[in-house]
Amino acid sequence: MSKIESGSIVVGFDGYADATLAVQWAAEQAALEGRSLVVVTAVRPNFGLASSDGMGFATSYPVEDLLDRARVVADEGAELARRHRPTITADGRAVLGDPRQVLGDASTSAHLLVLGSRGRGIVRSKLGSVSAYISKRATCPVVVCRPGTELKVKHGVLVGADGTNESLPVIEFAFQQAALRSQPLTVVHCYDRGHPDAEDAPPEEAELVLAESVAGFRERYPEVYVQLAAVPGHADNRLAEIADRHDLVVLGRRPLEGSGPHLAAHAATSVLERSHTPVAVVPEAARVGQTTVAP
Repeated sequence: MSKIESGSIVVGFDGYADATLAVQWAAEQAALEGRSLVVVTAVRPNFGLASSDGMGFATSYPVEDLLDRARVVADEGAELARRHRPTITADGRAVLGDPRQVLGDASTSAHLLVLGSRGRGIVRSKLGSVSAYISKRATCPVVVCRPGTELKVKHGVLVGADGTNESLPVIEFAFQQAALRSQPLTVVHCYDRGHPDAEDAPPEEAELVLAESVAGFRERYPEVYVQLAAVPGHADNRLAEIADRHDLVVLGRRPLEGSGPHLAAHAATSVLERSHTPVAVVPEAARVGQTTVAP
């Protein structure tokens, strides 16, 4: 695959319904941000055709045939994006390789990576596992477009705040998305008091975490209406409970070698798997010594 232009939005596409939703979401995002869109269809070499009884695999396709089919799918995805948002520039790319590796490599130069929640077919299999893998490892933010709900009224952008300096890029991403969409932003901090009275009024520490999380961002994004909420319980459970009430859920993801009590990688994955609304997983900043470095 030719190098992805730095700052582009990249969307994985395999031609099925979930991926179609991802292309439409990515096209809308590209229009909002004025960015180019790259539709990527990845195909594994020696990928076999499933037999009619579902047992095992039949003859593998020749590599050139696979790439030809992948090019058709990628071009269809780019055309779909242009029809959905005619003002954008969309380009289809067919790539030979493991989708996890292909999309992971693309994330190093992409501004944003967009995926469907699962996939099938000859040009990409098990997109669910691909999206889970990429959301834990991508260099750039990843948006996974989950199947929707019947809710007609939603409440803008939701972001989980854990109160660390490393999570500031996550909060800023949420403010940016709310501003782009002219939507309200709800910032939630989850705390666990560890006793039956956890439903009491939130402790002062939780309120302080919330205040510090949005400090400065309100001035930079005065057009965004912000609601702060400190709620008892574990972040993955509480955020998953309210995720579907929102248009977009934004979660932080620490480096795999890192750890933390609130929005660690496993919590982000848990919310992602249970939500029925688009979920953005944003890499948190890395700490080097005492210095916080944005990804």
